[in-house]
Amino acid sequence: MRTTVTLDPDVAERLSQLMKERNLTFKEAVNSSLRKGLGTEVRARPYKAPSYHMGLKPGIDGDRITHVMDEIADEEFVRKMRGDQ
Repeated sequence: MRTTVTLDPDVAERLSQLMKERNLTFKEAVNSSLRKGLGTEVRARPYKAPSYHMGLKPGIDGDRITHVMDEIADEEFVRKMRGDQ
């Protein structure tokens, strides 16, 4: 819908700032501001982080990796306390 709107100077300045900050067009800045003000703001979709296959070898449980690392650290501590190196 096309319409003519007269903006107050402070509103025009704030829209200009918003356009620069978010790299928006005038239309995008006006529409997002109106949506926010009217309580109908469109929410962004939640960010979904990409997942990657870790390449663990068969028989290694990725959920227990911290437990295994703790056991290795404990064994190393015992060796150092015994004087084995």
